[in-house]
Formats: sequence, structure tokens, C-alpha cells
Amino acid sequence: MSRRTPTAAVISLIAASALALSACSGTPAPSPTATGEADPQASAAIRLVLEPGNLDIRQTSGSALDQVLMDNVYQGLVSRTPDQDIVPSLASDWTVSPDGLTYTFTLQEGVTFHDGQELTPEDVVWTLTTRKESAEWTDSARLANVESITADGQDIVLTLAEPDSSLLWNLTGRAGVILKEGDEIDYQTAANGTGPFSLTSWRQGDSITLTRNDEYWGDAAQVAEVVFAYIPDNQAALNAALAGEVDVLTGFDANLKDQIEATGDFALVLGQSTDKGTLAFNSNAEPLDDQRVRQAIRQAINNESFIEAQASGEVQYGPIPALDPGYEDLSDVAPYDPAAARALLEEAGAEDLTLTLTIPNFYSTTVPQILVSDLNEVGITLEVESVDFSTWLNSVYVNQDYDLSFVLHTEARDFENWANPDYYFTYDNPEVQELYAESLAATDEEEAAALLQEAARIVSEDSAADWLYTGASVVAVGTNISGMPSTNVNERLNVAELGKSNG
Repeated sequence: MSRRTPTAAVISLIAASALALSACSGTPAPSPTATGEADPQASAAIRLVLEPGNLDIRQTSGSALDQVLMDNVYQGLVSRTPDQDIVPSLASDWTVSPDGLTYTFTLQEGVTFHDGQELTPEDVVWTLTTRKESAEWTDSARLANVESITADGQDIVLTLAEPDSSLLWNLTGRAGVILKEGDEIDYQTAANGTGPFSLTSWRQGDSITLTRNDEYWGDAAQVAEVVFAYIPDNQAALNAALAGEVDVLTGFDANLKDQIEATGDFALVLGQSTDKGTLAFNSNAEPLDDQRVRQAIRQAINNESFIEAQASGEVQYGPIPALDPGYEDLSDVAPYDPAAARALLEEAGAEDLTLTLTIPNFYSTTVPQILVSDLNEVGITLEVESVDFSTWLNSVYVNQDYDLSFVLHTEARDFENWANPDYYFTYDNPEVQELYAESLAATDEEEAAALLQEAARIVSEDSAADWLYTGASVVAVGTNISGMPSTNVNERLNVAELGKSNG
């Protein structure tokens, strides 16, 4: 079974978790349509929350890096839409053999890197081979089932040791990013991709600027420049928008809807995401090694409270969000019922518990306050320990020294963590692990999804964690902006179709 390395996975998930804790309800609202004609020479400014530590797409994990560089600067053979569909990119098309062991991609012709060098089939073979063989490269383990990578003219052929239903999806991410063989750029501070934008500047602590690539092989970007401005504080971001300094606010707070829309220059847009507000349970130690205690905690928590507090939202009762394969409404498994929770605690001999919630300090107090109140109603005293991320990483992720922990896991299709007993979730169920392995080996998408759905129900019935809500893309979009994505923008933000008018 192919698995991503746990450290890479957790960094990727946590790096975007400073984004606003918000969710969506019902059908996502469309982005406003600009009333004026788009100006191809315009510069658009987009507020982001979390800045990457460096720009090395090979070895630095984190959604903060993907959000800016994936699709815009770097590309793979295939890509994904915000709605999670897999689409062609540097490959014009592809085929998969009936046995699921051979993937053949036809490489686009006439593609050049930003430095003017031609993209060749040899670049693709070298990049994917190096990724697979370099443990220090992010997501290298995602290519573990690939036995050989060869080129035949413009065709790139990947041969697998066994079927892997996740391969195409993996290739839409870091595992599939194509680089120039022999490139000597400093990846920490520079980039050389094939995308519609090239990296112009990075003012650390302030902004990253991308400029339209006029030699791009595909459709030209709609604006000449995009400036990603890093403004962590929502009130400061609101002030910048009202002052005309930014055109779009991502990671916004839906509670500020009236303020951002007051002038008529912005509209708040709610889009779906795969962000999972996860309350992890350490089931390796008492009393959380008892399923009854874990279920009692789940039934003591009113998930709807998080939606109300955030002024938007979707509840989530299992490990797979609605946008991912294998999703099922699992609200029947552990419904909100404080009386049932108290009965379970009594049955388990676990009354008058005191537990500690360890949470990174970049989160607001909303989640801890609701949890403290709800658990207190059933006789559980919850002590909140707010720590910096490095402390969380060491104590919770590495040493698994915690009772409860909350993190917003942003990455799509990450069920693999529930099939990995070494992951910080501490969940170890051989049946779930086998079902996940079978889903990877499935050659039919529907069969793979059905196996994930079966596994996810078991995870929820075991009360391996509590999934408090599905987070969302809460975006304030200027009325002079068109083509702004509104789905999953906390993970990746493709701005190639973004336009800006003068009116």
C-alpha cells in the first residue's frame, strides 16, 4: 500500500490551518460579475492569511505554498479543478490500461519554462523519477507503486507494480509537479515553472507577486499581475479592502459580511472546501481508549453551534467531507444527545472527567469555548492548552502526548491518515486498513469510493475522532473582479481566469 510520509502530510495540513475557521451552507454563492470590461494590463491584489516559509516546491510542505504556486507557476501532467475533477494540463490526454497497471500520457508540444527552456519528455521522466527516489522530496511516497517511468516520443509511460486508484489524483499535486532537469535556480527564493504566471518577487512578511507569462503555451492570464498580500488579521484585511488596497479577501470571517458589503464594492462568497475541523482523540491512553467515552464526547457536542458561531457552515460527522470520494452523511452514528452522553460515561465508569485540549494558538477562541461549554454539561471538565505550532508538533504530532487536540485539516482526499496507525490520530483498525488498501487496488472509481465509504463508517462508529464541521472558502470579492474561484481556495488558488475591470 502506498502512503504519504506522515510528516509531510501533517505539515501540509497544518500549514493552511491558520485560515479563517468558517464553513459553507447549501449551494455556494457565485462570485460577483464585474460590470466593466476587463483590463488586460490590470494588477489584482488578493489577501492571503498564511505566508510560506520558503518557495521550494520540491521539499517544503504546506498548503500556503500550493495556494500560490500550484497551477499558477508550476504544473503537472494533470491538474484538478476546484470541484476536485481531474483535468489535462501538461498532458493533452491520457489512457489507463484495463488492468490499471499502465498509464500513458501524451505531452503537450510547444511548452517552455519561464526561463525560455523547452519542456521535453526527458524533463518529465527525470522529474518523476527523482521525486520517486528522493525521500526528502514532498510526496515521494505517493509514487511508490510506480515501477518505471519512460518516454516514447511525446508519450510518457508509467508502469505500476499494482493498481493504485489514487495515482491520477496524486499526480495533480506535488508528486506530479514537472521541473527542468539540471535547473540551477535557488528553489528557496525563486521558481521556474511552465504556468500562466511567473514569479516576479517575494517580499518576505509582506507579499508575493506573479506576472503574466506572455509565452505561456495555453490561454493567457486575464491580468498582467497578481499580488498576494499577506494580512493575517481579519480586521486589518477588512480595513485594507475598504481602503482600496486589496481586491479579494480569502480566509475571511463571514461574521464581517455586513461591514465588507456596506459600500457595495465587495460581495461575500461562500464556497465549499475539504477543510475538516477535526477533534482528535488519543485512544492510546485511558480514558479515551474506551469507545464509550469517545462516543460520549461526540454526543455531548452540538456541531451546529460551530456553524452558528461562524455565520456559515456545514456539519460533518465522519472523516470524509462532501467533496471527496466516499462521502456519506453519518449524522446517525453519534447524534447530539447530552443525556445519552452522560449515560455512556456512567456505563464506562468515567464520570467527572478532566481532559486537556491542546490547540495551536493561531486559532480563535471560538472552538475551545464551545467545547468547554458542551462538555461541562455532561460532567467533563475541559482544560484548554493553547500552544505555538512547534510545541504542538512536538507534543501532539510527534510524541502523541495529548488527550484531545483540534486542527483544521485542509487537504483533500486524506483518508489515508485513518488507515495509518502511526499517524497522530492514534487510530488502529486492521479492517479499515484493509478496506483502504482495497480501495487503492480497485480499478473502478465507484468501487474505490464504495470501499472508502464503508471504511469511513467504521471510523465514525469507532468514534476515532469528532469532525466538528467542514470548513469553507469564505471569500470577499470586489465587484470589479471576475473569474475568482470560490471553492477550496484555502488549499489551491488558480487565478489564471481572474479578471479586473476599471469600473
